[in-house]
Amino acid sequence: MKMLMNGRIYTADKENPYGDAMIIGGGKILWVGEQAERKDADRLERILRTENGERIDLSQAEIIDLKGRRVIPGFADVHMHPVMLADFRKKITVMPPEICSIRDLTEAIRERRSRQEAGQWIEGWGYDEQGLAEKRAPVRQDLDRGCSDSPVMIMRNCAHICSVNTMALKLAGIDRNTPDPPGGQIDRDRDGEPTGILRENARSMITAILPRFSREEQIQNLLELGQVLNSQGITSICDMGNLGPGDNFPLYEAAAARGFCQKTGVYYMWDYFADRPDFTIPEEMLDRRRQIFAAGLKLIGDGSVSGRTAWMDRPYLGSEEEYGLPVCSDELLQSAIAFCRKHRCQLSMHAMGGRAVKRMTDLACEFQPWTPEGIPYVRLEHVTEPMEESIEKAAAHGISCVTQPIFLYAEIKSYLKNLSRERISRCYPVRRLLEKGVRLGFSTDAPATFWSVPTDPFPGLKMAVTRTASDGTDCGREQAVDIETAVWLYTRGSALAAGLPEVGMLSAGYQADFAVLSEDIFAVPAERIDQVKVMQTWICGRQVYNRDS
Repeated sequence: MKMLMNGRIYTADKENPYGDAMIIGGGKILWVGEQAERKDADRLERILRTENGERIDLSQAEIIDLKGRRVIPGFADVHMHPVMLADFRKKITVMPPEICSIRDLTEAIRERRSRQEAGQWIEGWGYDEQGLAEKRAPVRQDLDRGCSDSPVMIMRNCAHICSVNTMALKLAGIDRNTPDPPGGQIDRDRDGEPTGILRENARSMITAILPRFSREEQIQNLLELGQVLNSQGITSICDMGNLGPGDNFPLYEAAAARGFCQKTGVYYMWDYFADRPDFTIPEEMLDRRRQIFAAGLKLIGDGSVSGRTAWMDRPYLGSEEEYGLPVCSDELLQSAIAFCRKHRCQLSMHAMGGRAVKRMTDLACEFQPWTPEGIPYVRLEHVTEPMEESIEKAAAHGISCVTQPIFLYAEIKSYLKNLSRERISRCYPVRRLLEKGVRLGFSTDAPATFWSVPTDPFPGLKMAVTRTASDGTDCGREQAVDIETAVWLYTRGSALAAGLPEVGMLSAGYQADFAVLSEDIFAVPAERIDQVKVMQTWICGRQVYNRDS
């Protein structure tokens, strides 16, 4: 048992939001309050008991001095792609400061080719057209200049679009006669030849033939990523699926057995399991009290704003007929709902544009909630530009939303190019969603954003408070929230939106998951929020990170 004293503790518990002392034991929070109360040891010992009802002896507790530092619940990043991110970290990172132009990318491909045999895949990730000097996506000729005797695939930061070279197109069997797949697009030049840019479901024609890391490599990659998450105060996560077939659940179980600490909810990308009549999720895997548990299914409803594929209710800037496109078929969506109702698990739908959000909220409202109490039966991901009626339906029917402040912050150049400033001011309407009573949480969607440290929570917190993008663009202050609300949305709010039990709040009976910060995030100027660092991270009452050691 440990007694943490002399801190500035924010609990995210609206009934008991602050304290300066905390008692933890058995991996749980036993008590949070004021040191003046703690001094009355006799009274506290009458309150504190083990799960078996035995009284706790405070005289045996280890005393830890927090030295006046701010303590917050551990961050719950409930929309990310950790297996993808862990693997991507081994590939070419197409972001500043390493790569600022297509010419830089060509050189990076050439350098990677010099270290491997001809015919081996070269992969990269992270580009955004507006972050490249040429202000366009790389096409096959660009990639061919880097390497023509090996297949090359470069994934855009949104993970909905990729660029490939000529050899990769040939390996995938893509030529001028290849039709666009349902929900996808093969970009073509004036002569009808593929440019090498593949959008949405056309991307799967390449991802299906990419080489895979070995199981052992993936586990090791996850363990390395876990250390990064520890250093950022991230104590709970949700894995929202892969770009190809594969079950991530066993990878997390194996990583957890070797020290991976984060509580993890795993979602299955239904596109890759719908055609498997034998696919099921055993009831024991759905037990959310486990460290690693199966949370439900994930579907992709539309694309990305930065890629002009999100399915909007108003056309993109500079066009009268470009609205993006729906990606998920009605048949796939209905089969996912049937599976989730049968297994009483959650359905997650990627929905950025107004039409995509409306489609899912309208359909969800036709059903009674099918999940156990406390778990939203449907959660919407991103919710960039929702219509007012969709917001009201989500609030009325208990549909949760998980959004990413980092998108506008990091991808502002693409948003300015694709949407008007007036529309940007209404994107990601955090304050409006809260005012209407929507169950809302924050996340990063790492690695699907144009930010070199994609899991870092602090730029997203800064954006939520200032509504000022990384380049200084004002993105509409009317949708800003105060820093305490922003932290709540990244901790307790996220846990509620995803249906994670006993995390996201520092309250008796909850997991002892918390972060000790370098500065008081509630007191620093808003423009410095992203400079706050995590000094310590604790998960289940155990210190898993210490910046000083």
